Amino acid sequence: MVTADDVRRIALSLPDGAEKLAWGMPTFRVGGKIFAALGDDDSSIGIKCPKEERAELIDAEPAKFFLREGHDDNYAWLRVRLTALEDERELRAILLDSWRQAAPRKLRDAHPELGGPATG
Repeated sequence: MVTADDVRRIALSLPDGAEKLAWGMPTFRVGGKIFAALGDDDSSIGIKCPKEERAELIDAEPAKFFLREGHDDNYAWLRVRLTALEDERELRAILLDSWRQAAPRKLRDAHPELGGPATG
C-alpha cells in the first residue's frame, strides 16, 4: 500500500524537490511552485493537472481521481486517493508528471532522464 511517507520520499527525491508546510499541510515544491500536497488525513494527495484533462481521468478511474468540490474547481489541480494506487511506481509516475508541470524549463532540460515535456 502506498503511504504518505512514500509520497514524501519520492517527491523529495525529484530534482530541487522541497517540502514546506502550507495551510497546515505538507506541500512539495520545485522552483518555489507546489507540485503536490498531502491531504488533511494523509490518505490523498493533490497534484497539478491541466483542467481540460481532469474530467477524463476522473471518468476513467473515479475510485482513484477526484476533485474537492468548491475548492479545486478553478485550479489546475486534481486529487488522488493513495489507497487506489497500484504501487510506488504508479505514485512516482504521477508525482513526476506533476513535477514536470511545475519545474522551470531549465531544470527540466537539465534532467532529460526524467522524461519529456510537461503536458499543459
